[in-house]
Amino acid sequence: MKKAFRNGMSFLFLKLFFPIFELPIPTILLKLKPYKEIISYAVVMVILLIVLRWLEFRFLISENQYEIYIGIISVFFLLFGIWLSNKVTKPKIKTIVIEKEIPVPTTNFILNETELQQRNISKRELEVLTLMAQGMSNQEIAERLFVSLNTIKTHSAKLFEKLEVKRRTQAIATAKKLNLLPPTLG
Repeated sequence: MKKAFRNGMSFLFLKLFFPIFELPIPTILLKLKPYKEIISYAVVMVILLIVLRWLEFRFLISENQYEIYIGIISVFFLLFGIWLSNKVTKPKIKTIVIEKEIPVPTTNFILNETELQQRNISKRELEVLTLMAQGMSNQEIAERLFVSLNTIKTHSAKLFEKLEVKRRTQAIATAKKLNLLPPTLG
């Protein structure tokens, strides 16, 4: 009975752990039969070594429990600190470089009088537009032309309406396209 159980276990062991052999199982059993006892002892020793390592690990953890927890917590805070410093020190604004071709006229600037008349832009409004293109604020333009700030704001609003724009930069760009301002101004 004991011998039959051993032979059955050997057969089961070979079937589970050596399925890649191309030889039929009885042929493998015949070749391994002289080593059957050694193989069974080796399997028992491997199982015992695994159990001993597991017990040793459990004993190590129970003996050094606080040190292990402190180490795990310190590693966690170290990684958290590294992540946080990377988030804080990285620039949040990405710089995007846009290359834009700026045409430089080879001839002298000629004011487009027909466009001025079509859009009904007065000489004073053109003067305000020119000073805007030079980068002056409304207050600076008012001081330069000796008028009030509200007058300059009114001229700007009328210019925006006549040029069909909403901002100063759009007004300057549109005026340059229509040849109301020299392309090199501003």
